[in-house]
Amino acid sequence: MRAPDLKPEAIRRTHTMTGNTALMRNPSHRGLPPVPGAQPDDGTTHERRAADAEMARVLRTEPARMALDSSGAGIAHWKHDPLHDVVEPMSHHVIMAYNGVMQRMERRSGKSVAIGTFRPGVVIIIPEGSSSRWDIPKPVDVVQLYLPNATLKRVADEAGTDKPADLLERTAHPDPITSRLLLSAADALGGNGALDTLFRHQLTDLLATRLLVAHTGSPTTLQPTMGGLSPKVLLRAIERLRSDSDADVSLDALASDAGLSRFHFCRAFKESTGLSPHAWLRQHRLEQAMNMLRDSDESVVSIAAALGYSSQTAFAAAFKKLMGETPSDWRRRMR
Repeated sequence: MRAPDLKPEAIRRTHTMTGNTALMRNPSHRGLPPVPGAQPDDGTTHERRAADAEMARVLRTEPARMALDSSGAGIAHWKHDPLHDVVEPMSHHVIMAYNGVMQRMERRSGKSVAIGTFRPGVVIIIPEGSSSRWDIPKPVDVVQLYLPNATLKRVADEAGTDKPADLLERTAHPDPITSRLLLSAADALGGNGALDTLFRHQLTDLLATRLLVAHTGSPTTLQPTMGGLSPKVLLRAIERLRSDSDADVSLDALASDAGLSRFHFCRAFKESTGLSPHAWLRQHRLEQAMNMLRDSDESVVSIAAALGYSSQTAFAAAFKKLMGETPSDWRRRMR
């Protein structure tokens, strides 16, 4: 599965606020200090860089696309040149899915040397606070998840496990499930604030769950879903999802209103509807778009704005992905 080939915008930082979330495209990290040698990690976190800043420093380029929360958690799509440098300790776990040509690479952590093969279906995990030297001879195309340890611990608590959530270091480790999930994260940068944020938060929790199951020293066994939402709670959740307010359709708001954790709300909602909250909202927005295109004379630009898309182009791309044709072509065919 390939992540979309997302074109970088002009090199600048822009912020689109969605509740407490900032979507950032091509943030600049100019002015960071030159690359130092590897430093041992003393266990403190106050001197560690956020993952996006450290990646920009060591890769010496801008991400193709990036979406971050205020905590620094988020998703980034990078296309960078060969790398021969040290990645210093970061304040987030970094999980990568590879999307480029097959190549051999080497990772050194102290006296330990790991040699792996970058190819589709493998993942890289850099636990927070770890440092290693990377030697990658060819250009790289990866999608990265920046995961705060607090999020991993929250998901572990919500999943009902009291085991430690210490991630293992992985180098080109075969895991097609995690790889596919992470590569699909590029869809979280599609230009609709409410949909993008809901998808990203939902996917982050799902990836954290997968990491607990497959990539910790004490793998977690999750209990099967037991029932869905009550009719009253489900109706309230659907009313929220139909709201025009981005704050109403946030995953935190939906889960809190249902009296559940984010983890259990997503599982119960899907048990009740057959769809994740993001998939339900995406279907609802598509139905709204079709009704407006068929029953009104509003321009495609106006419809895109009314449905929360950042541009007509973003709306058209999302519509075509689901319907197989552009909004204008669909409208002409239906009238």
